[in-house]
Amino acid sequence: MTTTVALIQNPFKGEGRLCHETRKTYSRPRKVNVPLNGRGGSGVIPTLKPFLPSDPQWCHVLKLSNGEVSCSSPRGGHHRGSLGTRCLLSCVRGYKRLGRSSVQCMPNRRWSGSAVCRKIRCHVLPLIDHGMYSCTRGFVVDSRCDYTCYEGYQIEGDRYRMCQEEGTWSGTEPTCADHDPPKLKCPLSRVKVAEPGKLTAMVSWERPVAKDTADRALQVLRNGLESGSDFPEGMHVIRYKVSDQARNTATCKFTVHVEVRRCPKLKPPMHGYLTCSSDGNNYGAVCEYDCDPGFERTGFATRVCQLNRSWSDEAAQCVLMAIKTDVRSAGALLDQFYEKRRLLVVSTPDNANQKYRLQNIMLQKAECGLDLRHVTVIELLGTSPREVGRIKEQRLDPEVIEGLRQALYISTAYFTMVLLDEYGVDRERFVNPTTSDELYSYVDEYLLTEEELERLEMNRDFCD
Repeated sequence: MTTTVALIQNPFKGEGRLCHETRKTYSRPRKVNVPLNGRGGSGVIPTLKPFLPSDPQWCHVLKLSNGEVSCSSPRGGHHRGSLGTRCLLSCVRGYKRLGRSSVQCMPNRRWSGSAVCRKIRCHVLPLIDHGMYSCTRGFVVDSRCDYTCYEGYQIEGDRYRMCQEEGTWSGTEPTCADHDPPKLKCPLSRVKVAEPGKLTAMVSWERPVAKDTADRALQVLRNGLESGSDFPEGMHVIRYKVSDQARNTATCKFTVHVEVRRCPKLKPPMHGYLTCSSDGNNYGAVCEYDCDPGFERTGFATRVCQLNRSWSDEAAQCVLMAIKTDVRSAGALLDQFYEKRRLLVVSTPDNANQKYRLQNIMLQKAECGLDLRHVTVIELLGTSPREVGRIKEQRLDPEVIEGLRQALYISTAYFTMVLLDEYGVDRERFVNPTTSDELYSYVDEYLLTEEELERLEMNRDFCD
């Protein structure tokens, strides 16, 4: 007969002691043969294999993913799992330890704590205006993020940032700044000749277009007349200016030269005047010759200023109108002067009259001045039947002489001068010799129009 005896392992809680004084730990039972009742029989007695505290596998081998385990055992050597073994836990670069930094193998065959290694990450970098970045390893430790700017912008600040072990980025966030001014090209300068009869020229050009590597929409400002405008004579500077959003500025300019071709200024004819179109002597201007009352034009009536700066044709002249002295009445004679000439009628009893002789000398000197003032001199000399009437060298009929005396109440008994205006009105009488200056003064003040005074001033030096 066989009796089975089991020895049961029962460590003392908290101290890892065994329930027997032998302080041994046993494993699963094993069979042994023992004699029973002295009869030489045998039976199976289960026994336990002991696990000693010095066993190197008392605690399981520690492993730390992405970390390192450094252990020291009381027994030394490679006893990494024996009771009392102490292990230091650390993480490789780029990982952060969460949990215990060191653990110990306990009698309960467990380690006194645990730890894990978690990957360290930096925060996601924000995008920068007008630029971008690229990273070598994303946002983990030792990843390098390089910044680049779009075309037309330049980086300012750190060109790259590194993710550090603390989970922070090195450096500071850069910016992309626009330092390149826009490109602006003006048209070429130009010269334009004014059109015939005009003092301006219409000038057109292609409006400059600005280009900028950073900005797409740019507003170009102009200083000066716009394209397609009529430009007056002279030099004109046209300026353009453009600014981008970063206030970088570009400018350009060109000139517009409007040339008015001009002929030499024409002088008005003696005893006449000019009436010109446009500015008087510019290319295409037409000047018309007119004569004063009592004078007639000879030659071409108009002249045109040509592109080569010369006048067409020859200058006209104003000559004294032809006076018909072979008329039979004073009225017929006076009608020829109506609204054309003024008359100064000189009467003397005879050529030897002292007043007449003196006056005649002064009238000869005043002939040119009187012509400028459109005054014709008629002389009535002597008495009937030997009386003579003349206009310069032209003789008057005796009936005309008598008619003039009667119409103008001129006596043959004494020296007299009668001044008539262009309408035949008696304006002044002189019974004594009068100087040319006195005659001029009276005519200028009372008989000449403003236009005649202007022309007189222009020709005042003619008689010098």
